[in-house]
Amino acid sequence: MDVIDLRSDTVTLPTPEMRKAIAEAELGDDVYGEDPTVNKLQEVAAQMLGKEAALLVPSGTMANLVSILVHCPRGSKAIMGAKAHSNLYEAGGASAVGGVIISPVRNLDNGELDLDELRNELSMPSSNPHFARPALVVIENTHNLCGGAAVSLNHMAEVRHLAHAHGLPVHLDGARIFNAAIALETTADKIAQLADTASFCLSKGLACPVGSLICGPRAFIEEARRVRKVLGGGMRQAGIIAAAGLVALRTMIDRLAEDHENARRLAEGLSNIEGLFVEPQQRRTNMVFFRVTRGPETASRFYSELKNRGVLIIPRDSTRFRAVTHYGITAEHIERALDAAALAMRVATSAS
Repeated sequence: MDVIDLRSDTVTLPTPEMRKAIAEAELGDDVYGEDPTVNKLQEVAAQMLGKEAALLVPSGTMANLVSILVHCPRGSKAIMGAKAHSNLYEAGGASAVGGVIISPVRNLDNGELDLDELRNELSMPSSNPHFARPALVVIENTHNLCGGAAVSLNHMAEVRHLAHAHGLPVHLDGARIFNAAIALETTADKIAQLADTASFCLSKGLACPVGSLICGPRAFIEEARRVRKVLGGGMRQAGIIAAAGLVALRTMIDRLAEDHENARRLAEGLSNIEGLFVEPQQRRTNMVFFRVTRGPETASRFYSELKNRGVLIIPRDSTRFRAVTHYGITAEHIERALDAAALAMRVATSAS
């Protein structure tokens, strides 16, 4: 059976051009700063995000952790959305490793931060010894748990204004920043300019096998290199990773629009299936969140029946699911997934 894997855009496989580039990459020791392919990737990434410098790290989790640790002294707090990936899905690394307190504020359904809650957090008197001092504001774009929403530039500008008014930097978790740029009809550098530092993933919609980048001021990146070493992220002949990244940045960004269109078609089709509710999204990217409206037991049967028919999705709670389009998923796959979902829902409902 040809499995249609919609669990995540991390399940992508590298393109033939990436595989060739990996095999032929010019290599050196990156811990010494001597891998020419890594150096080139970092240079290109910094330019694309409009920053002075960049650093290759193994994962998005490490990219965010390194960035938080550089920005935040031990015992200080990082303010971010309650639904932020760094708050919920990165194993508490900032607190466990860096002694950084995560201070969550409410996320709206469109991924934006509740600005009133943010103002309240920022207004806590840092001179009061009872409170951890704020050191950083983190914003996510696109926002994973909020339907993959592309957060508006106006909102990002408001967050930056509030943070800077209190002397705090902003870090952008831009894991899917190129998806955001397409949805917002802008460029990645215009999004990144609204944050002091930014990270993005090569291993999601860009289809690389591994790797993320941190971009920011040169002095920040030099300190990030030291923290990367502390975390065990210093790599040697990492050009085999960087080679795929260079291909991705050259060839894989524009095609993300295809993923967005496939997600739109998937959302439209699922919404026509009785018993499913698709969460609306003003600026849909490559994610579709939907619910089975007939309770957890029906939802569990639907999930199993869909899997039995070769379509994989991710449960988010007892009735809510996520499907992600990506490289390797075609319009034909979407139609087959919709046929399977309709049948799975009929079977799940008839068993109720």
